[in-house]
Amino acid sequence: MTHLRAAEIHDEMDGDTLHEECGVFGILGHPDAATLTALGLHALQHRGQEAAGIVTFDGKQFHTEKRMGLVGDHYTDPAILAKLPGTISIGHTRYSTTGEVALRNVQPLFAELEVGGIAIAHNGNFTNGLTLRRQIIATGAICQSTSDTEVVLHLIARSRHTSTADRFIDAIRQMEGGYSMVAMTRTKLIAARDPTGIRPLVMGELDGKPIFCSETCALDIIGAKYIRDVENGEVIICEIQADGSIQIDARKPVNPQAERLCLFEYVYFARPDSVVGGRNVYTARKNMGINLAKESPVDADVVVPVPDGGTPAAIGYAQASGIPFELGIIRNHYVGRTFIEPTQSIRAFGVKLKHSANRAMIEGKRVVLVDDSIVRGTTSLKIVQMIRDAGATEVHIRVASPMIFYPDFYGIDTPNADKLLANQYTDIQAMAKFIGADSLEFLTIDGLYRAVGGEARNNARPQFTDHYFTGDYPTRLLDKNGDTTSPKLSMLASNG
Repeated sequence: MTHLRAAEIHDEMDGDTLHEECGVFGILGHPDAATLTALGLHALQHRGQEAAGIVTFDGKQFHTEKRMGLVGDHYTDPAILAKLPGTISIGHTRYSTTGEVALRNVQPLFAELEVGGIAIAHNGNFTNGLTLRRQIIATGAICQSTSDTEVVLHLIARSRHTSTADRFIDAIRQMEGGYSMVAMTRTKLIAARDPTGIRPLVMGELDGKPIFCSETCALDIIGAKYIRDVENGEVIICEIQADGSIQIDARKPVNPQAERLCLFEYVYFARPDSVVGGRNVYTARKNMGINLAKESPVDADVVVPVPDGGTPAAIGYAQASGIPFELGIIRNHYVGRTFIEPTQSIRAFGVKLKHSANRAMIEGKRVVLVDDSIVRGTTSLKIVQMIRDAGATEVHIRVASPMIFYPDFYGIDTPNADKLLANQYTDIQAMAKFIGADSLEFLTIDGLYRAVGGEARNNARPQFTDHYFTGDYPTRLLDKNGDTTSPKLSMLASNG
């Protein structure tokens, strides 16, 4: 799907990083629903910093608060939380890949339908969203946002099923791509994950009340218990009964596909303390560094991470290589995108606004610089120069993931293929020369697979989603390629 971004909020440094679209959170039947949702979104802030929204239902009406900016800038205000009464709540923190940066696109999106009100929030991207949008507009529909989440609301409204849950399932059966989604009605909290399981979604419990969220770190912050991952292709419907009890109905695909979690959740996106797909993210990243040291050793005096993403891998590299680990770069955590007008005179500061060299750990030393990934290479170039200016005698870059050759269409904001460093040079030596490094090496795809899953890539049936490295997209790309044959996903109900 076409990735649209508002250039005015991204400085030149942001163009060289990858961004996840968003994080979702939902809870049913708890008196502190809005407050717990705000806390959960705070834990998921790393998944999106542009905007956040919360919707609640108090037994009579729905309430919504949507704000641009960080969760902590708004939802710590008791006056705002007081506007969100009720025991059912879903929330969303956003980084836009589809749709302009505007309050009208901030999720959750709400609609009043024939069967009652429904609010929806999702993480990921629909690869047939634009195609379906054109089809429903052609039949007279009016879209009030440019978010592809609104397409789901229209499909729910058009469904001929009686119950909201069945209408929801009917709608998502028509959607393709990578997504995890939460929805709420007057009595239900619904969670769904795409058939391939590209985007993560977990189920938890607090005081006997069900919770769904993008990562386990959102459960940890509120003291909730992790129950299990929502399975790929599964829809879980939690409904409050007349006696106050909660009935849970899990519906799974009749012919389930093999799960293929996004590898970039482990490389970059998920918080290090999260457990994704049953695997601790920090451990996986440390393993990446261990495997990188085995595959690409170098004589050096110090291992330095590019903070914060490269830190776990650098620790692993140092342990496996026996080279001392030091914080040779200090990150300034208090610089935002709009810190200062990016005039030409200020651009000269470059990467120093966010990173500073720790000269005492670098001067006179051969440095191994460990990063989690390289996208365009422009940030790496500036960091290498900063390290050299601090007195390093050699700078060797080691990247704890493979080269990125292909764009993403499942919710990761990536540059066009021709803007990626790996596609701009014919060999790795030319890349190293551009960046200014004495050497440059990347973790192999098998090294990454072993770090995360314990075994090499099965080329016939890949265990993870890895198209950005391999070109092997796990689903059709209808909006991009114009494939009009639409498969349907059948669901099997199973109470649990």
